[in-house]
Amino acid sequence: MLDSLTSPLQSIDSPLLTRHGIRLTIKRDDLNHPLVSGNKWRKLKFNLEYASKHNFQGVLTFGGAFSNHIYATAMACKLANLKCKLIIRGLPLDPNNPTLKLAKASGAELFPVDRKTYRLRHDSGYLEFLHKEHPEYWIVPEGGSNDLALLGLKELTMSLPHSDVIACAVGSGGTLAGITLAAPKTTQIFGVAVLKGASTLKHDVLANYPSLSAYDNWLINDEYHDGGYGRFSDKLWQFCQQFQHHYNVPLEPIYTGKLLYGLWDKISQGYFPSGSHIIAIHTGGLQGLMGLKYRGLISSLSR
Repeated sequence: MLDSLTSPLQSIDSPLLTRHGIRLTIKRDDLNHPLVSGNKWRKLKFNLEYASKHNFQGVLTFGGAFSNHIYATAMACKLANLKCKLIIRGLPLDPNNPTLKLAKASGAELFPVDRKTYRLRHDSGYLEFLHKEHPEYWIVPEGGSNDLALLGLKELTMSLPHSDVIACAVGSGGTLAGITLAAPKTTQIFGVAVLKGASTLKHDVLANYPSLSAYDNWLINDEYHDGGYGRFSDKLWQFCQQFQHHYNVPLEPIYTGKLLYGLWDKISQGYFPSGSHIIAIHTGGLQGLMGLKYRGLISSLSR
């Protein structure tokens, strides 16, 4: 099973932070597991425990061809001695895709579908069909965000020291929801959207986690998506490389890179009051750098 590991807290020292009176700490959840790291490990931990406890043979889930969730689920199932079936968006599969090669090497079965079929991944009728076709598999949604995932994110939040702000990247919204539900209501939860449409994203998050409507201490900022999900500028990638060089914190430009870039910009604007302590969650996803290099979107891994 996936044993709990403690990830470190890393303090960042910078003239910018000193000038604005900000204390910035990074929760290095990219180091919480040697193979299945970051928020994917948090989300999968209790899902896999549930699958084992209820005698499911394995886990079935969904993702894009370069998805962190696909990679993490395949590796986690192998460690938990569970089978794994992965429904992959897009035809045909590229046999040289590094993410899919690692997933397949871990024993996962890959099922590519066209984009029209993939869009049904949240449809109740399609999910019922999959359940009937694969009754021995526990179905986990794309990205891993469900009620069991919230237990892992609660575990993360409860491990944090007191802070004025907890900041995280926001994709599906599961990480932000889990942190908000577990954090003190006096702590601001600052989400940085990694895709366009933060207003729609907020609506989706509330629809999936209606109990969040009772909380007014969270927000999703949409200024730093840098063109949308999976997109990033040279400026953002340079920031990621420079951040690693100065602070020895590896970043990818899809999730945590956008988070730290957004925080850095907001701090420079004086957005956060002087004296604030911000904890930024590093949600891992560094395996995605292999895919970016493979597609020629970055020239080196810089790790």
